[in-house]
Amino acid sequence: MIISRTPHRISLFGGGSDYPVWYLEHGGKVVGGTIDKYCYITCRELPPFFEHRHRIVYSKVETVKALEEIQHPSVRETLKYFTDELRLINKGNGLEIHHDGDIPARSGMGSSSSFTVGLVKALMAFVGKMVTKEDIYKTALHIEQELIRENVGSQDQVWAAMGGMNKIEFSPNGVISVSPIIISESRIKSLESRLMLFFSGVSRYASNIAEDKMKNLPQRQSEIFRMMELVEEACSILTASSDNLGDLGRLLHEAWLLKKRLSTRISSSFLDNIYETALKNGATGGKLLGAGGGGFLLFYVEPERQLAVKEALKGFLPVPFKFEFSGAEIVFDDNRY
Repeated sequence: MIISRTPHRISLFGGGSDYPVWYLEHGGKVVGGTIDKYCYITCRELPPFFEHRHRIVYSKVETVKALEEIQHPSVRETLKYFTDELRLINKGNGLEIHHDGDIPARSGMGSSSSFTVGLVKALMAFVGKMVTKEDIYKTALHIEQELIRENVGSQDQVWAAMGGMNKIEFSPNGVISVSPIIISESRIKSLESRLMLFFSGVSRYASNIAEDKMKNLPQRQSEIFRMMELVEEACSILTASSDNLGDLGRLLHEAWLLKKRLSTRISSSFLDNIYETALKNGATGGKLLGAGGGGFLLFYVEPERQLAVKEALKGFLPVPFKFEFSGAEIVFDDNRY
């Protein structure tokens, strides 16, 4: 049995510039980090006593005799990708794959990519392959973008595999560069103490919203270029020697206004009301995480104003978090191969 643990992420600035349709022409960059909310994937050989050959457990349970019957796109295409290795190692036996997550699916924190990265990590360990974190995210990108053909960007897979707080740059030639944000532990704690995360209660399919956003990118170049500039400004604030982090709130607010212009499907009157309520009660800025349409909202709030914001948003679940720096990893392995 193999168990992988893969973090979810919070993207602070630059989202939208990580879509291949954009960065393969203009380049792109994002900044953010992974947090201590995880996706767990258990993978084990299925004993040969059942009528089915594979069992997949997530929000539903699938028992199938062939890979083509699997409904979960990531599981189906990832297992197909590893067919040859699994045939050699697993002697034709089936697999049981089980998912457990700390946050709900379709909530804007990269859950689908964390799932794929975690599954790739688990299967790499299952077949005994020694690989780098770069190998993991490149494989996940290939599966999601080329095999499943999802409308997804390229930041979530990188963060899930790498972990930590990073600036990620995407070159027009397709090269992805990851630069860790060098920041003291005390400054990380200061940042954590000023970020508040709330769940809106709304789940959505990111691919549908991303498709609409991608169609609008040619008409929204000025917005994307400005969002990329904010990445550099944010990195300067994060790595500054002073304790003042207040300008991050202002940058988050500007980035949110820019992001909303990318598609009418990114926000709604319901989400706008949550955002405005937070600002009226002390938040200096914030954003809806992920493609938009629902999920989690992140706010920058000075500690003395957080009680007022929490009270104003008492109908929504607050989610405490800390940044993490491990990325995808194997937390249990009794593989006999």
